[in-house]
Amino acid sequence: MTVRTDLFGRMPDGRPVRLFTLTNAHGLMARVTDYGTIITELHVPDRAGRLGDVVLGFDNLAQYLAVHPYFGCTVGRVANRIARGRFTLDGKEYTLAINNGPNHLHGGLVGFDKAVWQAEPLPGPVAGVKFTHVSPDGDEGYPGRVDVTVAMSLTDANALIIEYTAATDRATPVNLTNHSYFNLAGEGNVLGHELLLSAETYTPADETDIPTGVIAPVQGTPLDFTRPTPIGARLDKVPDHGHGYDHNVVVTRVGGGLTVAARVFEPVTGRAMEVLTTEPGLQLYTGNYLDGTLTGKRGIRYLQHAGLSLEAQHFPNSVNHPGFPSTILRPGGTYRQTTVYAFSVALTGSG
Repeated sequence: MTVRTDLFGRMPDGRPVRLFTLTNAHGLMARVTDYGTIITELHVPDRAGRLGDVVLGFDNLAQYLAVHPYFGCTVGRVANRIARGRFTLDGKEYTLAINNGPNHLHGGLVGFDKAVWQAEPLPGPVAGVKFTHVSPDGDEGYPGRVDVTVAMSLTDANALIIEYTAATDRATPVNLTNHSYFNLAGEGNVLGHELLLSAETYTPADETDIPTGVIAPVQGTPLDFTRPTPIGARLDKVPDHGHGYDHNVVVTRVGGGLTVAARVFEPVTGRAMEVLTTEPGLQLYTGNYLDGTLTGKRGIRYLQHAGLSLEAQHFPNSVNHPGFPSTILRPGGTYRQTTVYAFSVALTGSG
């Protein structure tokens, strides 16, 4: 279990940006940068034991500093959408940046994904890094100072563990997630990946992707992945979200700790991934707006559906829906979240 640190580049103001390489006893390797805590690479074995990079991204800092669709980063202070960029908390209305149609998305114009985090290797035998960031009072319109920690570690069981904590000095919404795009084949599209979701219900949304407040069954809809199903099997029946999935499902919880929320299997390589989380929701997104204009690692042009995001989080616009699980963090409390991406190989999707 090792951690190596290299210079990844420099910010326009000269600040260094570092790249951390985590390696476990089996050769599985993850690379994470302190700019946005972005997972730039994640190499896992196929059924023949060959390592392959299963996340979308770039091989240089300059491309991450340019416009891209949140490849691999931590998003916050609030992941997903807040309707009209407005919410009322303790009798006061707050106005946020509008950066996704009429709505606020992923923390605003300069969210956690664009911060240079403080970073240090985790102590002990684990291959891991602890990232910390201070979001000041008024950051992107949010109230209160928030101190955030994201710890990423790679285990000898071929799992990448992400543990989030946060504290605040004023009541504020907090909802963090990682926005990696996975492709277990390494390239091509993900429509042949088989997906199983531990979700019997979802949150239907309006034409701007804001939940209506209803919790509806997935049965009889294209979102019914309660049995392993190729992602592309019902794509033509999905209401328009850029010609693919961009939906929040409600995780069927088992107990109060980690729950298996999703399982993905890629039949050609045999790679399988389980997503375990403490969160109540999972945003299923299929890279609908990738259009070939971005060229990533190994010179691969990212076309539509080149990657799959499974973003563990609270529901979109929860701050404006009292019936949804609350995203409000108050002084004296601690935001905690754990999400695990566990990798294995299998002969079939039910393996």
